[in-house]
This record gives sequence, structure tokens and C-alpha cells, in this order.
Amino acid sequence: MGEMPATDPLIARYNVPCPRYTSYPTVPYWEEDSFAYDQYLETLQRSFEESNKEDGISLYIHLPFCESLCTFCGCNKRITRQHEVESPYIEALLKEWKLYGSLFTSRPRIRELHLGGGTPTFFSPANLQKLIERIFRTAVADEYPEFSFEGHPNNTGKEHLTILHGLGFNRVSFGVQDYSPTVQKAINRIQPFENVRQVTDWARETGYESISHDLVFGLPFQQLHDILDTVEKTLVLRPDRLSLYSYAHVPWIKGNGQRGFKDEDVPRDDEKRALYLAAKQRLLDAGYIEVGMDHFALPGDALATAFENKTLHRNFMGYTASRTQLMVGLGVSSIGDSWYGFAQNQKNVEAYHRLLDQQRLPITRGHLLTEEDLVIRRHILNLMCRFYTSWQDPALYLEEIPAIVDKLAEMETDGLLTRTRSSISVTEKGKAFIRNICMAFDLRLHRKVPQTRLFSLSV
Repeated sequence: MGEMPATDPLIARYNVPCPRYTSYPTVPYWEEDSFAYDQYLETLQRSFEESNKEDGISLYIHLPFCESLCTFCGCNKRITRQHEVESPYIEALLKEWKLYGSLFTSRPRIRELHLGGGTPTFFSPANLQKLIERIFRTAVADEYPEFSFEGHPNNTGKEHLTILHGLGFNRVSFGVQDYSPTVQKAINRIQPFENVRQVTDWARETGYESISHDLVFGLPFQQLHDILDTVEKTLVLRPDRLSLYSYAHVPWIKGNGQRGFKDEDVPRDDEKRALYLAAKQRLLDAGYIEVGMDHFALPGDALATAFENKTLHRNFMGYTASRTQLMVGLGVSSIGDSWYGFAQNQKNVEAYHRLLDQQRLPITRGHLLTEEDLVIRRHILNLMCRFYTSWQDPALYLEEIPAIVDKLAEMETDGLLTRTRSSISVTEKGKAFIRNICMAFDLRLHRKVPQTRLFSLSV
């Protein structure tokens, strides 16, 4: 893997299994036994009444099909080259949307819409058009919408970009990962730079307001010169946003999907940290602003502006410039968020279809948040989005706060944060360890320490 960087004592101390905090409570700590389908629907209706008129709602649609398996991927997907699956799946999504519509007392105002996967551009432009147009027969678009989709550079055509833009989509994200042929072979994602250049240029010509590239550090066989070469090629195209994700090597969870290479082929600890730091510094030198965790944006991009204005939000779709209280998830494995509860759909495609045929939302598990959960959730969101949280407001205070603050003493000594009697501020040095800092607030994790490996390492 090349010469090892000098050992960083912070890495040795804080590189521990750690949740990614796309939700609180995290999925392994959902109280599924006490989850009630009808109660979740009640929270969803409550949230709709509270928020649709002012903020609108978010809609996430999971499109799970891929023509080939990327061995680094942790998403729920179905590998197939049979495109006959498209039309039945589109009809199932529309059936699910109709069931949600029957719960609402007025037309949903969709502020955010995201097509994720899998590979959304596995679907034909015509089928995607059919899906979106029929959704908006019973919904309206917000005055300032953020509609986005994930595009695979190898199969996103000009027609995909043109049709979706005509339907209101203004943001697109292209999965790049790494340009090294060795790394691409290991992760089974052969994707030349010219393909990425072409779709990026097409997106600009079509009029997309924000183009994002997803990069990943810590991939098998990835070395320092690989990540720097990938960043340099990315800077040639200068996307408006960038994500710099840490590869989560969790073969004990994902099974054979992450066994296309050996454990020893994956960079660890200081070596992996060096990849991140080098890539991050080059992006900062090129004028990008660090936004939250793992994200960068050019000045003037809505994500950078939201971070500077302290209005950045984070949900199961990632960081967003607009906050909605209610998120509806459509499709296999999608997670809905009513703010007061989470609900996840059936992960199996056939079982998903069967539940919808019974005129039932395909929800199979979830969690109803307690008052304590809601307070902790707010603190973790503040830390993830603003690198700061406070309990000066009595509504954000818990009797466990002093104990939480005590847990952070060592991190303060290490220069990762500063504490006052009523707040926590994360330092520049501490941003890389934001998941560790959030973990101090995770009361459910402290009360029930996992006996098996649930999470990837924090670094």
C-alpha cells in the first residue's frame, strides 16, 4: 500500500466503530418490537398538517436496479440486465404514492425530490418521465424546489438529463469514486474520465444549477497518488459540489458484495487518514468550502450558503440546503421520516410488490421517537450541520447533559472541541472526529453497548 504515514495518536485513540448518524436513534437501536404501523401513520399525518403548508415535504424514491455489482457499494440493490423490471416497479411506486396520498388532507407540496439507488439511470428516460408526471398529478412543486438524481456516468444519456430537467430537476450527482484503473478494477466500476467529462458537460449545457461528484477515500489498493490524481481530474471539471466519502468496509454486514478483494488490500488508520487529508487540502486550496461532514461546495452554491447561514439540514438523503419536517420514502428499503418516527420499507423486491398488492404500505420496521430521542436528535443534527450545539434553551436540556459533557473532557484536552456551561463547539481539528463527538450524546448506544460489530470505523 505504499509507505505508511507517521502514526497519529488521535487516530489510535478515536478510530473506533461508530455510527454515521443519518438518523437518531441509529437503525440498530430502533425499538422495532414496540413499533406500531398505525401509530406511525398518525405521526405522518400530524407532521403533514404541521409542515406541508409552510415547508412542504421531501420525497425520496429508491430505484434499486443495477446492471453490474460495484463491490464497494453498501446500498440496497438488485443486479439484473433485464429491463422488463422497469414498468412493474414504476407501477408499484405509483401505487405506494397513491396510498400515501390517501392519508393527506391536501395536495402535498414537494420541496425536495431525490431519485436514489441502485442506479436511477438504469431506467429509461420515458419511464422516469412517466413516474414523475404521474406523481405530480396529485402533488405540486414548491416555488423553490430542489429536485435531484444520482446519475451513473456510463449510462446517463443526454435524454435522461433533458427530460428530467424539463420536469423540474435542477441538481444531479455523478458517482466517480476514483479514476485509478487498479482501484476501478477492484471495485468493479470501470469508468473512464472521458465518460464523466461528457455527462458533466451535458448537464451544464442542459442547465442544471448544481452538479456534484461523489469521491471515495479508503478504497482497496487506493494510494496517495491515486486520490490526488482523482482530485486533480475532478478540479478540471470543477463540479459545484463534492462529497468525499469514507469507504465503509463492513463485509460482516454486506456479505459477498464486499469480498471482491482482501481485507489487507484496504487502507486503514493513518494511511486512510492521509488520503482524506491530502484530498481535503487540495479541495480547500482550489476554493471549495467544507460543508458539514464529508462535503464541499463552491462559494455561492446553495449548500455552502446554507452552511454559512446555519440553515444546513441533514436527513436520510444527506445534507440539504432546505429543511423539511416530513420525508416520504418510496420503493424497496426506503426510509420515511415523520420527525416523530421512522419507517423502513421491505427490502426484497418481490415482497415489496406483494404488500402493495394487498393495498398496504410496504413498511416492515420502524421506530417511534421518545421525547428524549427528539432532544438528542436535535443535538446530533446541530453538531453534524453546524459543528455546534447548545442546551441554553430548556427544551434542549436533559438531566444526562452534565454526564455527556464529562465524556467530552478528553476530546477537549486533545483540541477537538471547546466546552462551556451550556454549549459545545467543534474545532477545525475536531471536524474529522465529528462522529466520535456525536457518539457522546448517543444515550441509547451507551445504555446498550453492542456485543457484535454494527458500525464501520470512524476514520
